[in-house]
Amino acid sequence: MLAGFLFSPVITKAQDAEEAAEETTEVVEESTTPEPVAPTVVDDEILDEEKGFHQIIKEKFIEGDPTFMSPVLICLILGLAIALERIITLNLSTTNTKKLLAKVEEALEQGGVEAAKDVTKNTKGPVASIFTQGLMRYSEGIEMVEKSIIAYGSVEMGRLEKGLVWISLFISLAPMLGFMGTVIGMIGAFDAIEAAGDISPSLVAGGIKIALLTTVAGLIVAIILQLFYNYCVAKIDSLVNDMEDASISLVDILVRHKLTK
Repeated sequence: MLAGFLFSPVITKAQDAEEAAEETTEVVEESTTPEPVAPTVVDDEILDEEKGFHQIIKEKFIEGDPTFMSPVLICLILGLAIALERIITLNLSTTNTKKLLAKVEEALEQGGVEAAKDVTKNTKGPVASIFTQGLMRYSEGIEMVEKSIIAYGSVEMGRLEKGLVWISLFISLAPMLGFMGTVIGMIGAFDAIEAAGDISPSLVAGGIKIALLTTVAGLIVAIILQLFYNYCVAKIDSLVNDMEDASISLVDILVRHKLTK
């Protein structure tokens, strides 16, 4: 018993030491545990939004029935193709009329009508083409020059307006195709109600929603094409005004040249 009494404090101290060591080990393990890295919430949200937009467009296209959405999409593609071609052509047709008139007047003074023709033939645009036609009739008198300018001006104006009738057609056609899809979709919704034998709000709302998607698509296409159409019309009006002003100035230059000749 004396031995047990003597060794009991030693055993107790050893147990306390072991418990302390275990606690220290747990603290070290907890401190060395790597903290979870915060996810890049912003980047993930941006990616989700980008994917979500395309996904929404795709889903709405499918919901609206590709049978009626496809013609509307074709109207948009063809209309944009023609509009972009017209915009590029009209911008290339723009001419600095003041600079051209100065060159023509200088050529008339130095080399006569033939030199002026060379200047206009080497210049692109409807204004230069009208000048060329007018100068070709110079020998027949100023009146013939004016008639030639007016006649060829109408030809150039028709070339500038080429393709606009198709854009106008697609502007009118897209909403009508969308509305036709809506009407047919509504008929299908009422057929589903008749087959179910009960007016279910979810059934009615779903059918109407799907039917109206084609109308929305048609209106969006018409609005987009209308913007391009109005831009082309405004550009043509500007070019026609330049042609008229430049033609009057050319006639005045030819009159002065004939008087001083």
